[in-house]
Amino acid sequence: MVKLGSSFWRVGHGREIELGSTSVIMAIVNATPDSFSDGGRYDSVDKAVAHALKVVEDGAGIIDIGGESTRPDAANVDAREEQARVLPVIEALRGKTEALISIDTYRADTARLAVEAGAHIVNDIFGLQKEPDIADIAAKTGAGLCVMHTGRDRDKLDDVVADQFLFLERSLEIAGRAGVARDRIVLDPGFGFAKDTDENLELMARCDELQRLGFPILAGTSRKRFVGAVTGREAADRDAGTAATSVLLRLKGAAIFRVHDVAINRDALAVTDAMLKARDAFERKGTL
Repeated sequence: MVKLGSSFWRVGHGREIELGSTSVIMAIVNATPDSFSDGGRYDSVDKAVAHALKVVEDGAGIIDIGGESTRPDAANVDAREEQARVLPVIEALRGKTEALISIDTYRADTARLAVEAGAHIVNDIFGLQKEPDIADIAAKTGAGLCVMHTGRDRDKLDDVVADQFLFLERSLEIAGRAGVARDRIVLDPGFGFAKDTDENLELMARCDELQRLGFPILAGTSRKRFVGAVTGREAADRDAGTAATSVLLRLKGAAIFRVHDVAINRDALAVTDAMLKARDAFERKGTL
């Protein structure tokens, strides 16, 4: 098990959040008609805002708002439609909650408008490599930046962790050239993004190796296909399996957990955090 330190993730609008000592939950709020497990449930501003406020009550510290489904066979959405879906939700939430707001987008213009509307974090599933101007926006606005690994639209290395380093180091170079401060960046291994079941399981088993990059890790396994492959359950019934992955990845050092069902993951991670704190107390006692 990885030793869990404590640090602060500095994000937009002068905010920050402590990472490491206690698990942080990022709740998924899809303002879309076609996301793979909850498409259409929150496709109006009122529904999305109500759901966002509910997940904060359940224990989410971050709300991640997306306006385009990222499942492999999803229909393309243009920037204008994406913005029409997410910007009113962000604007409405800004005055209703102290939770951090994240925009799930790979488009630089959407990122810019979302931060102006009140978002604190930009979550880019293409790791700055589709529209690198996102890094410039993060640098200029001070927004937090989640840089995700993907295997889509590129040739991967055979070794899953070596491919993580290859891709993420390139993303970090883009962020560095733009002037994004290190304490504004977290990394996401991109579970499920052009990775088969075996690759996802190996990545879980070796996720602690990513600590060498020196950044907090966000884990996004919620209801993913590989969880279904292991459990035999359909997407909407994968929350218990997701909570198991959250526990295992917490033990491997992950700090943030992007999930659909906040309550079950909150409870699973609360037990995990309590055990880790008890372990650390025991080890300190042993060295006195």
